[in-house]
Amino acid sequence: MADADSSDRDRLIVALDLPDLRIAEAMVDRLGDSVGFYKIGYQLAYAGGLPLARALVGAGKKVFIDLKLHDIGNTVSGGVESLGHLGATFLTVHAYPQTMKAAVAARGSSGVKILAVTVLTSYDDADLRDAGYGLGVRDLVEARARQALAIGVDGLVCSPEEAAHLRGIVGPDMVLVTPGIRPAGAASDDQKRIMTPAKAIAAGASYLVVGRPITSAADPKQAADAIVAEIAQARA
Repeated sequence: MADADSSDRDRLIVALDLPDLRIAEAMVDRLGDSVGFYKIGYQLAYAGGLPLARALVGAGKKVFIDLKLHDIGNTVSGGVESLGHLGATFLTVHAYPQTMKAAVAARGSSGVKILAVTVLTSYDDADLRDAGYGLGVRDLVEARARQALAIGVDGLVCSPEEAAHLRGIVGPDMVLVTPGIRPAGAASDDQKRIMTPAKAIAAGASYLVVGRPITSAADPKQAADAIVAEIAQARA
């Protein structure tokens, strides 16, 4: 098995989808040097987690702000400008053309990379039909990926099942971030399009987002270390 290094470790993004700031801070302490990259989404952000993002950056960690912005262009621009001051590495928006254009224009010199969410990993073709879409998952993901590439978005959030196909469309440089990662034997929870860490890396994913398989584990640090080791093996 290949030895993991900092590059392998930083390809794992731990989702701090936790209800309380103190719980999140305790989880970061438990994970220690095993994790260098964290995601802060709706639940923690709305529970006072945005100052934690600044603190994590100050402690040498990387942060992914996952708020999936989508609104009129002016509102999206203002949100990107405000969030850009946190020092985050990634910020998500929904992959609608107007939204992506506004976000790319507003990122300025902040250094934050804009990631476009193609189709949520909890959706399948039936869910898209229920929402009124005329395209299935694969076709809608491809259409949004091509739009994102043309607009100048830095990366995509996609299911690991779509990573190999998208890598062929967007080329080697665009960032692909894949949630829906479940180690072998782990529960799928509410995800429908999932893959193991090694298979996702082999498919072309740049970063893997993992939440409950780590944060709900009896030993979160051990669970994180095991995933990083699997990433290192897949990249060897």
